[in-house]
Amino acid sequence: MGTMSGVTPIAHPAPELDIITKQQMRNPSISSIEKPQVQERVWGFDARTDSTVSYEEYTYWAKIEREMEIEENKVFQAQHPSPLWDQIKSTFSKNGRERMKAEKAERLQTLEHLHEKQPGGVVTESSGNAPVDSGLKVSDAEWRTAARALRTASWGQMFFLITTDILGWSGAPFVFASVGYGTGVALYLIFGIFAAWGGWVIWKTYLDLDSSRYPMQSFGDPFLRLFGKRARHFINIAQSLQQFCTVAILIFSKSLNIEQIAKGKVCFVGMMLVIMAVGMLGGLVRSLKKIGWIANAAVWMNIVNFIICMVAASHFAPYYPAITKSTLIKEIGPIKTFAGIPPDIYQQQAPGFAATFNAVNTMVYAYAGALLFVAFLAEMRHPLDFWKGMLLAQAFICIVYMFFGVYMYAFYGQYSAGNIVNVVQPYGLQQTAGNVLRLLSGWIAIIMYFNIGMKTVYLEVFQAIFNFPSITTKKGQWLWFGLGPLYWILAFVVAGAVPNLNGIVSLVGAVFMMNFTYTFPGMMYLSTIVHKAAELPGEGFNPATRETIRHDSGLKRWMRGYTKTWFRSTIAFIYILLGLACCGMGTWAAIEGLIAVFGPGGTVAVSFGCPVPV
Repeated sequence: MGTMSGVTPIAHPAPELDIITKQQMRNPSISSIEKPQVQERVWGFDARTDSTVSYEEYTYWAKIEREMEIEENKVFQAQHPSPLWDQIKSTFSKNGRERMKAEKAERLQTLEHLHEKQPGGVVTESSGNAPVDSGLKVSDAEWRTAARALRTASWGQMFFLITTDILGWSGAPFVFASVGYGTGVALYLIFGIFAAWGGWVIWKTYLDLDSSRYPMQSFGDPFLRLFGKRARHFINIAQSLQQFCTVAILIFSKSLNIEQIAKGKVCFVGMMLVIMAVGMLGGLVRSLKKIGWIANAAVWMNIVNFIICMVAASHFAPYYPAITKSTLIKEIGPIKTFAGIPPDIYQQQAPGFAATFNAVNTMVYAYAGALLFVAFLAEMRHPLDFWKGMLLAQAFICIVYMFFGVYMYAFYGQYSAGNIVNVVQPYGLQQTAGNVLRLLSGWIAIIMYFNIGMKTVYLEVFQAIFNFPSITTKKGQWLWFGLGPLYWILAFVVAGAVPNLNGIVSLVGAVFMMNFTYTFPGMMYLSTIVHKAAELPGEGFNPATRETIRHDSGLKRWMRGYTKTWFRSTIAFIYILLGLACCGMGTWAAIEGLIAVFGPGGTVAVSFGCPVPV
């Protein structure tokens, strides 16, 4: 890391350096002045979006943060030799729950107290280099202790959160129905490997840039620190749209589950309202840790559903009306399977090359958790362990989804629908038992995606632009609860406009999930290695003066970093281009599929109404 020559890293700055002013906050962090000038600045949660902080300062405090976390983790492991068992006892015992509740209340009270002492990170004013002690100072150590008290999730909980993906597994058979055995297996393996690499890149970037002084909370934060404010705004808008569309799709699919359980005797749009109401209640959950153990249960619910589907497929024929009502297949013939790409007459959505990329769009849902990785890391007690949960989850998803897709395709062939539950018989086994399990696990996913999506909207729009209070304050909590219903009403409207689940899932996968899983992590990696390689002797951040020294900037600096790492940088650049190409071709394929199904001569389904649309 590029610190100034002769400067010794320190765990915390001297107390007098914690005094900052609003005027000093506006000072640029890049300085070429020969005589060092003290550059005081805001820090803490409100400082994570301060665009005047330099890359070198972010990495300086991040390195110290990681060193401190390693030492803290050693102490934690010594005090908790069996952390998993301790967590189970705390969760299920009355005394444990009361203790956890009291600890949470104390942590929130401490954070609110610190915000009152240091609103927005600004403490008081100073004259020249002589700080004025108004008795309102909050030390770096005091803030860090309070802020990290809310980060308690383990890597095991991250595994269950990442694997709580109820859209990926149900679409696996459709992938093989579109491309056949061999191509399907190859796609799952190749895209799985690249998705794991993308998750690893996000994790490494987080470790390089996150600290208690400048914490990261969402996918847009690393883009601010690597590319600037405009990149962050773009990422936040795209992230919000994807999560919003995912919630809308879940409202649609869960309403379909209820409709099938009730054997079509309920109003479809009424069931959408029920799902929306349940989701609003889930909005009371503001911490992902609270649903960590429920997410664990959701994983096992999905596995039970796998088994039910596989047992049913081996004994009963598909429910053909679910195919003929919502796909291009209108005539029922013998079940066919293929090693390679099936002929056009066996394609459900679009013929030719578009069929292959519709399969890719659906398959990428299996690895789409990358969007949430920064938010997951922000709640971890020891983020250096994240790679364990991430790699284990990606391997689990790849193996289980691939096996399930091959198995169901072997029995159902071209009738393996995008939502496989819809075509499994008999009614009592799958249409009732399976749908109940999918409904329960789906509600968990709805709460999780709403939690992250609403946090993004609140933090990046309402708090950053409209100066809403922090979500850790009482006023912020009430505003959170108030804005939640508006979010759900909009999601309900979008869900009501969904004409077909397969086509919309394919479009969202191509436009959003492809980029968040592959393209954007590649950009993070390229920028990180170029930033590090571009550093010259004598450059870096000086914690004593709060200065960052750079000898040049702009295109010249980027080119120097690229040429020094030309091999890795070129590979990363090609990886980014491949991600963008997959996004473009996938979007084209999804649109072609929607036109084929709902265009002239196609089938039109309406979601705003009592009749079930599929």
